[in-house]
Amino acid sequence: MIRLIEKTNGGFLIGKIKQIQGRVFERMLAEHGISEFNGAQGRILFVLWGRDDIPITELSRETGLAKTTLTSMLDRLENSGHISRKFDPNDRRAVRIRLTEKARGLRIKYDEVSAEMNEVFYGGFRDEEILAFENSLGKVLENLIEKENEHE
Repeated sequence: MIRLIEKTNGGFLIGKIKQIQGRVFERMLAEHGISEFNGAQGRILFVLWGRDDIPITELSRETGLAKTTLTSMLDRLENSGHISRKFDPNDRRAVRIRLTEKARGLRIKYDEVSAEMNEVFYGGFRDEEILAFENSLGKVLENLIEKENEHE
């Protein structure tokens, strides 16, 4: 495919947005009195709040975190009483991740911070712009996943 645009900054901008968003989100968590977990751990909890009791491999895929990174984060979440690990009854080699009641109780506060973050993130956007933007990001994600899978 021939591109008319020679230089683009999408990857750089996405990286910069991720870094700044992470700092802003951490500050918002603190302002709401959430000190039980950090933003990165919140991403894990967010996935589990949507679908609890899943294998580590699936959690890795859903969060986009490498299994090695995820394992150390899960250690911290388990030590703080937010998750538990159980062997899969159908496959003793597989470990499933489950939320504890302690973690389930944090969802409402987390959702409030997420809603506030969305207001910051999409300030000045019209609904159709948000949909087009998220559609474009979805395409970028698909391209990256496809490329990553070529090397597995």
